[in-house]
Amino acid sequence: MMNKARQFMLRNARPLDLARWMFHFENGSREAVLCALSAYQNADGGFGHALEADCFNPDSSPIQTWTATEILREIGMSDAAHPLVKGIVRYLSSGAAFDGHMYHRTVPTNDLHPRAPWWTHGPHPENEYNPTASLAGFLVRFAQEGSEAHGLGERLVREAYAYFAVHAPLSDMHTAACFVQMYEDLLAANRRDLVDMDAFETLLGTQIDALIEKDSEKWATQYVCKPSQLIRMGSPFYSRFEALCAGECDMLRREQEEDGSWRVTWNWMEYLQEWGVARCWWKGDIIVKNMRFIRCICKKTEIMS
Repeated sequence: MMNKARQFMLRNARPLDLARWMFHFENGSREAVLCALSAYQNADGGFGHALEADCFNPDSSPIQTWTATEILREIGMSDAAHPLVKGIVRYLSSGAAFDGHMYHRTVPTNDLHPRAPWWTHGPHPENEYNPTASLAGFLVRFAQEGSEAHGLGERLVREAYAYFAVHAPLSDMHTAACFVQMYEDLLAANRRDLVDMDAFETLLGTQIDALIEKDSEKWATQYVCKPSQLIRMGSPFYSRFEALCAGECDMLRREQEEDGSWRVTWNWMEYLQEWGVARCWWKGDIIVKNMRFIRCICKKTEIMS
């Protein structure tokens, strides 16, 4: 598994995803990941340029910026003073693509560039906490304590939790994942005082159980919620869903393609030339995520060949 995945990454991955691969599996440096990631950051501190590969818009947007925060968490970033992190905080507190309570999932200039249909700009859905819940957690975790940005993050966390406490379980796996990340950011920031963390953990356990597709035959071929999408390394929810996580590992071993990648289970249906590029980019991202999940859940000896 590992050798096949490595060959795909060396041959096909964009520099950022190759740097992530090297960091996680070949003693690469965090600095190399940060350097590659910085290429996607704009002067306003936000991110664009197809960092989230389903939208080729070079302009900053909350979703593209959220993608950057996910990579920072993935590599264990803790330096709140790093220019890249400070830029994100500046963007999130600037009011861009923000209505005072939620960050917008799309921006108007998306429509000027090749994209998946779900990133076409439209009215911001009411109470859509993707990516707001996750970005709020990031602000609490990384913005300077006592700053306006930190206060904004605290308010948004309270608002998001108040909504989740009433409406969970949610039907959308991406929004649910943002609440999982918000919970993990609060733990990392040692901010158990902002919301009732015990109740939050209980709600998230119910949420995860409601969303994970239990029919494992669908995991490899359909766009459904797999365990790895909601259960991260070191997750407090792992023990409850251990059997499903092991089942996903079995599926990943079976379904790895000959070139070392895994199937991309969605499609743009238009902009097909650009989709061919984005699909290859997604394969690199999926390889990094799948191999990290396998390494965490399965015995290392099972993935080294």
